[in-house]
Amino acid sequence: MIKLFGIPNCDTIKKAKKWLEQNNIDYTFHDYRKDGISTEMVSDFCQQLDWQQVLNKRGTTYRQLDDATKESLTAESVIALLVEHPAMIKRPILQKDNELYLGFKAEQYQSIFS
Repeated sequence: MIKLFGIPNCDTIKKAKKWLEQNNIDYTFHDYRKDGISTEMVSDFCQQLDWQQVLNKRGTTYRQLDDATKESLTAESVIALLVEHPAMIKRPILQKDNELYLGFKAEQYQSIFS
């Protein structure tokens, strides 16, 4: 089962979906806003992918955090923050055979599915 996690209006999510569809790969899309997000899910993301990679520091939500919050982030504290603000999770996260992959590049997906 292939699962793509993210938010639907993200350009990178749109590219990943398009690539999967063009390559006839069945997948389900988990929309953080509609389908929800749990501490367990985010913990799993952070454990498999490294929380510093999962945290999207380029987005406006992260940039709006005060400096004290940014400087005090740890592996434990970031999970609650990401559950509260799923837009700060780097996108997309792809799950295939219980393995997680972060981001989208056509070459990366080609190697995952070859």
